[in-house]
Amino acid sequence: MADDVVLHEVRDDGVGILTLNRPDRMNAWTGELETRYFELLGEFDRADDVRAIVVTGAGRGFCPGADMDLLQGLGGGGGESLGAAERKPVTYPLTIRKPLIGAINGACAGVGLVQALMFDVRFAAAGAKFTFAFARRGLIAEYGSSWILPRLVGMSRALDLLMSSRTFTAEEALELGLVNYVVPKEEVLDAAVAYAADLAQNCSPTSMAVIKQQLYGHALIDVNAALAESNKLMRESLGREDFKEGVQSYVQRRAPLFQPLGPA
Repeated sequence: MADDVVLHEVRDDGVGILTLNRPDRMNAWTGELETRYFELLGEFDRADDVRAIVVTGAGRGFCPGADMDLLQGLGGGGGESLGAAERKPVTYPLTIRKPLIGAINGACAGVGLVQALMFDVRFAAAGAKFTFAFARRGLIAEYGSSWILPRLVGMSRALDLLMSSRTFTAEEALELGLVNYVVPKEEVLDAAVAYAADLAQNCSPTSMAVIKQQLYGHALIDVNAALAESNKLMRESLGREDFKEGVQSYVQRRAPLFQPLGPA
């Protein structure tokens, strides 16, 4: 529906697109938006015709953080007031098995920036402004940002960005390793979709899901345990039809026909 807080589209090339859709509020985060976004992520994760997911914002910005009207009403109520008791964790996107590509089309702050950290790959519009803002609102590093940000940019840079809560641009975010690509604003969605389409058409859905599992899971264990699990996962991959198809398609110089990911 046109008035949905998150729009969704499935393209013929296997790319699903989710658009945060509160342009009159620059897509400020609310419990309703979060619930719908997570619902659609789950639906795309289960859909055979979606092999990669792109997330962007409607209008001028991506997401400036929590809706200020909501924040003004929290006063001592805690961040959990953003949602119901059954609210999924804000880190839920990390559990999505398919590639999650961000097309950050404008201002990105607070919980909006935390959600951007949950993407696997990030495209940002040139000149887009970023800030965590938390310390300047009397808050702390919220929603798992203290776990994921240092893994992206390093401890010292994470401390700088979180403690100062300063504003920085997409260009600096690229230098820091916070985003992967910076492109002209009018091209950011097309660039992210083209990247996602390449993954959807040429990469094994199972391989990508396992790689995500490895990278996020191995951040919590030591190198020997990670090596042991990787060896086990490699043996499993060698026995799959996708491995045979990957080799044959390369030898025959044709596009691969990998199997869909299937149910979780």
